[in-house]
Amino acid sequence: MRMWHRLTLLFTLLLASLTQAQEDTSRQPRAEDLREILSARAYGMGGAWRALGIGAESGTGNPAALAAFRSYRIELTGSWDWVGKDAFGMVALADSSTSALAAGVSYQLISLGKGVDRATGHLNTVALAIPFGDSLMVGVSSRYLLMRGARQANAITGDAGIIFRPAPIISLGVSAHNLIGTGNAELTRYYTAHAGVFAGLLTLAADVRADFETNNRTTLTYSGGLEYLFGQSFPVRAGYTWDGFTRSSQLGVGIGLLTPGGGIDIAYRHDIGGENGRLVAVTLKVQVQ
Repeated sequence: MRMWHRLTLLFTLLLASLTQAQEDTSRQPRAEDLREILSARAYGMGGAWRALGIGAESGTGNPAALAAFRSYRIELTGSWDWVGKDAFGMVALADSSTSALAAGVSYQLISLGKGVDRATGHLNTVALAIPFGDSLMVGVSSRYLLMRGARQANAITGDAGIIFRPAPIISLGVSAHNLIGTGNAELTRYYTAHAGVFAGLLTLAADVRADFETNNRTTLTYSGGLEYLFGQSFPVRAGYTWDGFTRSSQLGVGIGLLTPGGGIDIAYRHDIGGENGRLVAVTLKVQVQ
């Protein structure tokens, strides 16, 4: 009986420790949250967007992509996940038309979590890019994050990237993010490699993201997407992501309306597994070439 009592006590303590560990893990900051604040076009293409350089939010991905196309762009994006109760808002401006040096600024408002786990963040990015001929672009950005609530952050870091275009229809890039160590779990260092192909009315894109710090292991996330333009004005998009953090899939679809001076994009992202998120995003944009 004494032996049985000891085994029962040991099992109870072990179960309690596992339960506590699970609760602690669920409350740990998720670094990937801040990597998924995208425009509606990017959501629709499954998160594959860093090589394209078309949107004003390019400076928040690979900053070198700001110099890929000569234009002046303003975008306003809002998105809402009604399952996870996460909300994002973004205002972005990019200018690569008035000088050789391209520049972009963005402000992102982030609201994450439920109840006592709720957190609100403000992420500000300033990015610069310079082209070397028509084939090579180099860019850097500085980012400041202020977060309050259940998750705390007050830190400055930076990104850098390169875009190589061996042909007008091909864009290849690499980027490094959060290069300035902050000791903050929201701003862990990660790296990306990405490619885009512009084949007439069809655009194809792929991204691979590697994180070697979060959870003390290598985490890879893969994204791929496409966009087809009907009638020069109606883009239709679809994409897929394998999320290495949640070990789940995400499907994205989107549509848009393009006008000579801007347009509107609408997207929906559906999580399969993981957090089972259901997100809708809308982007309004103005563009002058």
